Amino acid sequence: MSAANYVTKETFERMQVELQHMRGVERPAASAAIAEAREKGDLKENAEYDAAKEAQGLLEARIKEMESTIATAKIIDASNVDTSKVSLLTKVKITNMATKKTVEYTIVGEKEADLKLGKISASSPIGKGLLGKHVGDIAEVHAPNGVLKFKVENISI
Repeated sequence: MSAANYVTKETFERMQVELQHMRGVERPAASAAIAEAREKGDLKENAEYDAAKEAQGLLEARIKEMESTIATAKIIDASNVDTSKVSLLTKVKITNMATKKTVEYTIVGEKEADLKLGKISASSPIGKGLLGKHVGDIAEVHAPNGVLKFKVENISI
């Protein structure tokens, strides 16, 4: 079985709605597209039929992945988060020791990560390096371009 996927309640509900949409709307539409393409003649030389079958296969793979993600989801609540150390759902302000640049990230589960919104995954190199650190600690992050050092300036919700 897969590892737990930590998500907020809102993300969990969004995933359930998306799964229901795929099952209730997209799956019947894919079946209808196959039936329509099948009516157009010889299946050996029917590119529309092949495309419809491939689209159905991709949809079924997405459904299976979403079902697996939901099955292994662990809902986390921001009101229960300990801000004495970096953990999921904490907002952490860090300073790059080499460049002295300060940034702020919220540590989230993989399904919620969005760098543009300042949300990084706990399983990313920076997220892994920061987890468990306290204010004032230096986190050594093993990134593809070498070891980066970040000082934890502040932890909040």
